[in-house]
Formats: sequence, C-alpha cells, structure tokens
Amino acid sequence: MKVGVFDSGIGGLSVVKSLLNHQLFEEIIYFGDTARVPYGSKDKNTIIRYAIEAVEFFKNFELDMIIVACNTVSAYALKEMKESSSCPVIGVVEAGILATSNALKDNNSNILILGTKATVNSKAYENGLHYLGFNNLQAKATGLFVPMVEEEIFEGKILEAAFEHYFKDIKAPNAVILGCTHFPLISDALQNHFGADTILIHSGDAIVEHLEEEFNFTTKYENTQLKFFASENPDALKNIAKKWLS
Repeated sequence: MKVGVFDSGIGGLSVVKSLLNHQLFEEIIYFGDTARVPYGSKDKNTIIRYAIEAVEFFKNFELDMIIVACNTVSAYALKEMKESSSCPVIGVVEAGILATSNALKDNNSNILILGTKATVNSKAYENGLHYLGFNNLQAKATGLFVPMVEEEIFEGKILEAAFEHYFKDIKAPNAVILGCTHFPLISDALQNHFGADTILIHSGDAIVEHLEEEFNFTTKYENTQLKFFASENPDALKNIAKKWLS
C-alpha cells in the first residue's frame, strides 16, 4: 500500500505521524506546498487550482490512495481532486466529522470547531455535523496558532495569551475539533486549558479511524518508507519531519 499525503505546508506531518503509529502503509509520499503556504487566507478558486496541481504531482507515483491532510483543501477542493485523480482521495474534514459523531453519543453536546479563516468560513464541519443532528456548534478562526506551531511554541505564556484572546468568552465544550493539522502539536496545552473532560478530535487519528472503518487493512508495515517533497526548500521540510515524527 502506497499513499500520498498532501498539505499546504508542514502541518500534515501530524497526520503522517498517526499513519506511522498505526502502520497502515508500506510507503508514504508527502508533498507540502511550502512555496504558497498558507492556504487559509486564499480564495476558493485559488485553493482548487493548487489542489488539482497536487493531484498532477502525485501522478508521478503509482499510489493506492491520496490523503488530503489540509483542512482548508478538504473543505473547498475535495470534489475536484477526486475528479482529477485515478485513485481514491480522502479528506480530513469528512474523517473529523465522523470521528466527532463516534465520540459523542449526545447530539446536544457543545462542539467547538477550530481552524483557519478559510476552513471556518467554508462551514464544512458545521454543515456535516448539522446533517448528523448536532446543532450546538461554535466555530472559531484561530490562525495565530499556525505560526506559533511553526515557531515550535507548544506551551508557555505566548500560547496562553492566544488562548485568552480566542477563548475568553467560551465555556468548556464537550468536544474541540482541531480543524487544522498544525493544532495537534498544541493539543496538550489545549487539553489543559479546557480540562480533561473535553474530547479533542485530532485530524490524524480521525483519518486512521476512517480508513480502518472504510477499507480492509489486513497488513501492518513496521518499516514504512517515507519520501518528502516540497514546492520550496524541501530540506527544511525534511528537518522538521525528523523532529515531529521522532
């Protein structure tokens, strides 16, 4: 089994880590569009164009599947990617919605959705959760978390100040959807902020859960081969991968 993982930058490495932990694939090809990150502030048509270009890149490999690790791309361009691809394309938004539904048995649960401006504006999570009967939803664009994670600020006063800025009027929800693949890297800090009773929905774990439900994975691969590609400065991506995936 060979999978391509696409992200607008480096955040999708958190999804790669979940795939490695569950040993689902023999080979993982990661492509980060680091020359044009972030996608979260771009318009829909631009996001779709970049996403289709990523599918074209992956056609250089004989893939069994493409995982879209970018929530913004999953929200805006998944349909177009599926139409352009000869293999299945799976997005983190759909997986996150299903994981939230599986984790919460009460449709009256309070759910907080965190993401980039584009992801939040798409209402992709809200529409999907509404369809499943969840109505107590609040979405918050928390774009400051992305550069903080890329600066490796995973805890401390700066992050706590951002929490106060974004969450000062929010009571502890039953679940928080980490609607950006950067956000799992600050999950410990978020858990401490909201409390142990709040469930955090992690894109990487959600994808694994979705894949194991949807596809018949009968083989575990202990020595997964990793290949990293980037549209700009691939060595920087590889160096970050060494740290984040260790």
